[in-house]
Amino acid sequence: MTPYEVMVLIRRLNVESDRFVEGFAVAHRLHRTDLNALVEILDAHHAGHALSPGELGAKLNLSAPATTALIDRLEQAGHAGRRRSTTDGRKIEVVITERAVELARAFFAPLGRHLTAVVEEFGPEERETIGRFLTRGIEATVAARGDHGA
Repeated sequence: MTPYEVMVLIRRLNVESDRFVEGFAVAHRLHRTDLNALVEILDAHHAGHALSPGELGAKLNLSAPATTALIDRLEQAGHAGRRRSTTDGRKIEVVITERAVELARAFFAPLGRHLTAVVEEFGPEERETIGRFLTRGIEATVAARGDHGA
């Protein structure tokens, strides 16, 4: 397989992934930025920490007013909330609600099952190679985004 053919497959995977994710966004009346925010908040939750509004805005490249509006929308939809930091009561953290975690788990479970079945078709060494490729691909994408000043 040529590098170009690999790139075409990556693009097709991205498009199909976006189509799948769009189904969740439509079902729950979320803008794409709202969905991206939920992913960032959920990833922080899984890592054992919460994001400040400023950190969330920086991750999404949003201004402070746009971040406030985003968090307000997520709160109104019942997907996220604000709370005082447990370590520094002066700070505010943005946290995902259990309801949002359950909705995401239910919606994305079929994709997880199908992708897990695909991953299990490969041996441990192949999975290491795939993991290395994906990690480097993410790094390359971040670098290319930086080339555009984003």
